[in-house]
Amino acid sequence: MNRILEALVLGIVQGITEFLPVSSSGHLEIFKALFGDNHHGEASLLMTVALHFATALSTVIVFRKDIGAILHDTFLKKGWESKRLAILILISMVPAALVGVLFEDQIESLFTGNLLWVGSALLLTGFLLWLSDKIRQSDHLVDPVRAIVIGIAQAIAIIPGISRSGATITTALFMRTQRYNATRFSFLMVIPLIFGKMAKDLMDGTLEKIASTEWMPMTIGFVAAFITGIWACTSMLKWVQKARLRYFAWYCFVIGAVAILYQLL
Repeated sequence: MNRILEALVLGIVQGITEFLPVSSSGHLEIFKALFGDNHHGEASLLMTVALHFATALSTVIVFRKDIGAILHDTFLKKGWESKRLAILILISMVPAALVGVLFEDQIESLFTGNLLWVGSALLLTGFLLWLSDKIRQSDHLVDPVRAIVIGIAQAIAIIPGISRSGATITTALFMRTQRYNATRFSFLMVIPLIFGKMAKDLMDGTLEKIASTEWMPMTIGFVAAFITGIWACTSMLKWVQKARLRYFAWYCFVIGAVAILYQLL
């Protein structure tokens, strides 16, 4: 029962924090530590991937029209704008895909509940959010150069405590990208990576290594992350438009400091 409760809480935390720029992976590591979770390394990373998969599905639901247009226009050879967006998403995937393939073992070692590292990364996330909220509104769209730089930010955000959405959105804003387009691109660009990671785990048998008793809590966590993710995704689109990232910056400062103190004491 404790594992089920833990999965429920982790699912809710993931669903909310995946889209809010406060680091979902960092919050998962914090709550795992609070729960006294002893599932480190591969098992811990698999739960994280499953919850990210749930929020990826949330993104598909929220942006179903955009995704449908991309697929329709790409395969029917119509609509250059949708094809352009698809190409930019593919370009943005390259840095994170390379990091994931070349440094898989090192990435797994980051998910060990080290709150000192997580807290420090959250402080960095807060600083980026605080700076980005001071940037004036611009009307530039994402182009190939912006796509690759945003992709590099996404690759760096693999580190627990560095917010993926926070890193990618702020990077886009620093390059004077229009706010709604920056947010939409940030959410769309992660979908292929999450689905790709799930496909890889299925093919190499990683999922089969988890005991059958783990499937119930994982399912509960998945559903919780999916439902809360839909709400958080739609809300974040509105908040970025209104330049309210500074509130999340202060939150990251507080949570980051608490995590560091918790680890030290």
